[in-house]
Amino acid sequence: MAPSSSSSKTLIDFFPQSNPKRRKTTDNVAGSSNLQSVTSLPVSSSSLSITDNGGSCDGNPSDASGVLSAEQKFRMEFNKSLALSKRNLRICSEKVLNSKAEGGNGYVKLKELLVEDSWLVTLSEEFEKPYAKSLCKFVETEICGGKVPIYPPPNLIFNALNSTPLNKVKAVILGQDPYHGPGQAMGLSFSVPEGIKIPSSLGNIFKELKQDLGCTIPSHGNLEKWTVQHFRKKRGLKKVILNPAGYFAAQHGPHGNHQANSHAKKGWEQLTDAVIRTISEKRRGVVFILWGNCAQEKVRLIDESKHHILKSAHPSGLSAHRGFFGCRHFSRTNQILEKNGELPIDWQL
Repeated sequence: MAPSSSSSKTLIDFFPQSNPKRRKTTDNVAGSSNLQSVTSLPVSSSSLSITDNGGSCDGNPSDASGVLSAEQKFRMEFNKSLALSKRNLRICSEKVLNSKAEGGNGYVKLKELLVEDSWLVTLSEEFEKPYAKSLCKFVETEICGGKVPIYPPPNLIFNALNSTPLNKVKAVILGQDPYHGPGQAMGLSFSVPEGIKIPSSLGNIFKELKQDLGCTIPSHGNLEKWTVQHFRKKRGLKKVILNPAGYFAAQHGPHGNHQANSHAKKGWEQLTDAVIRTISEKRRGVVFILWGNCAQEKVRLIDESKHHILKSAHPSGLSAHRGFFGCRHFSRTNQILEKNGELPIDWQL
């Protein structure tokens, strides 16, 4: 079952409120922009503080002629992106609630739960393929049967894609087996909502982060900040966090009885492959971080002449000491991005 809202922070909690006086000016400017296209960044509030290297980046006021500064234009785009991504999550939640209100079990067709425009356009034909239709039928049967809980909740099945537009992808973390304990899965590999005990694999990820970059180990396991990621200066760094082993980014499966791999070989693998292949074909310079043998099998889908691949053992308790610890994938990712003229990722939660 989905965790209660009281025990889980939303993406808005990662962004402090900006000064009201400053915000009024920015909001008035943003209100004049076109908010119809969804091609930017993730979820949250309409007012936030943007920081660069820990400092305040309120931006410079417009000049005497009324022309907006580059920083103001950037803040407008940033706020618009957050609002549109928040809308994506709300749309999915409303669809599920409407299904229940109409006497259903909360089932919504998979394609209708992918609402981020760039991904919907790119993957639209994928949902018409025989394997995808079969997968949709299987998921419908599982949800409507109601015999065991489905994790994550339907509104989070495409959490990674609805939070991260295709044109913003800079790094991709490929995981392995989705979480199958109550309240754990939230549509992002390794991530669990606040209030849920940190799994061993995620605990090992935090240990490596501390060893690699000196990051403080957080008290929670919610990785949404990694998919949101703060904008800095003129560029934002985004990640898609996927589980390629059977369930796609959604970690979807009936795991009420701790049934690992219960949705394996039902079509999630092909859909995951389509996402990875799309990123490889349509993006350039993406860092693919492959943890474990299952993830590393996806190398065949990635054009290594265009992208960068980092591989190591899986961070699980059984294999972390076989090559995950010491891999330094977090600092190496930032080094690659900086070499390509991109700003580094802020890994600190």
